[in-house]
Amino acid sequence: MSTREILAGILSGRIMILDGAMGSMIQTYLKDHGKALVRCNDLLTLSTPDVISSIHEAYLDAGADIIETCSLNATSVSLDDYGLGHKAREISRAAAAIARKAADKFSTPDKPRFVAGSIGPTAKSAAFTQDMDKPDKRAISWDELEAAFYENAKGLMEGGADILLIETVYDSLNAKAALFAINRLCNETGDIPVMVSATVTEAGRLITGQTPEAFCVSMLHCDPLALGLNCSFGADTLKASLEKLSFVPHPLCFYPNAGLPDDKGNYSDTPDLMAKAAESCMKNGLINIIGGCCGSTPAHIRAIAKIAENYKPRIIPKSWTANPAKIILAGTRVIEHDFNYLSNPENLCTPLTFQNAIDQGSYDEAVEIAREEADRKQIKILAIAPDKAPDPVSVTRNLIFLAACFPDLSEFPVLIESSRWDVILAGLKCIHGRGLVKYNAPPDEYKSKENLIRSYGAVLIGASGVF
Repeated sequence: MSTREILAGILSGRIMILDGAMGSMIQTYLKDHGKALVRCNDLLTLSTPDVISSIHEAYLDAGADIIETCSLNATSVSLDDYGLGHKAREISRAAAAIARKAADKFSTPDKPRFVAGSIGPTAKSAAFTQDMDKPDKRAISWDELEAAFYENAKGLMEGGADILLIETVYDSLNAKAALFAINRLCNETGDIPVMVSATVTEAGRLITGQTPEAFCVSMLHCDPLALGLNCSFGADTLKASLEKLSFVPHPLCFYPNAGLPDDKGNYSDTPDLMAKAAESCMKNGLINIIGGCCGSTPAHIRAIAKIAENYKPRIIPKSWTANPAKIILAGTRVIEHDFNYLSNPENLCTPLTFQNAIDQGSYDEAVEIAREEADRKQIKILAIAPDKAPDPVSVTRNLIFLAACFPDLSEFPVLIESSRWDVILAGLKCIHGRGLVKYNAPPDEYKSKENLIRSYGAVLIGASGVF
């Protein structure tokens, strides 16, 4: 039986328990050990592995079914801040090996324990523009992220992780790059169960403006073991965002902070308070996997685990949409369209002035026209057909990135139509939601790219209109 099948079997019968915070626990242990504090927690997997092992064992003793590796910042992108980017794979491997040893120590036939390889978002966003006059200017590119996430994921799996957990997602484009990297690894090694969890602001959205619902839709192509929310706030506040994910046909994971910190860094929710807030979510059937994030301790996890024994897991819907005639897409919000609507080329046409601006390579003018059309409620999809432009690749990239800067356009799914693979590929690496691709290539070429396009998280429209 595969790891995914074992986990699915457990999740069908009970709520699984995830562990709690790593960073705040490290500070406690280092203080107790008389060690000098360091900012790079991940490096401790090499320098002080006993501290990390002790934390894992404390959470396992508290009842955790799944423990997370100490690798939230173990990508080369994040480790470069400490001059340690070259050690990303080594640190990731060591983090997983430490967790693996602890999980095996506590595993029993009746209660197996699992290791989730923690993959953090990095501090660099692929979706945010740094200069409105240069919309393609980003802190980091898709290719750079994907390469970093691949090394991170590979090291975690080499160390013995059972699951890969892409967590604290604030930018879905970063998460999609991580998923693409993991998919590449799966093609080499076999299936890897994946969990993806986002963090939201006080407005109830990701920093990019995407709703939690749209975030989940943007991740659906990876066939996740679980989707959900973490960090952000305490369980009582974050519950409102969790409730909006009831439609997701996958297990939901939920691991909020232990309230909010005061000016001394002490979190407000005691174990009892956090457990009671979490119980409200369990009573309402919202949870399949629950744990804690910042400020939580083994005491918090023990209290949550004890209460979870009294509740059944959330019942998982069978489909993303109740209407089989509809397809679910996303920009910053979820939009459902009829298959018939999307199969009619006339419905995907944009105003002639918009297309003329694209043909001339004037993406800034095209965006202004699109905003006017959005204001008139004439746009349902941002359709980009750039093949006649002077530089179709640059126009595609710039237009998608610039449109994403405006809330009235970023909410719409993006459609890329082209006969050129380099144009399609450039667009796929810029879409943070779940968009569409119409690849006007010869049948053999079209067929060879179908699965690859889907691995970028897009929906395919064929010549016949069949998805």
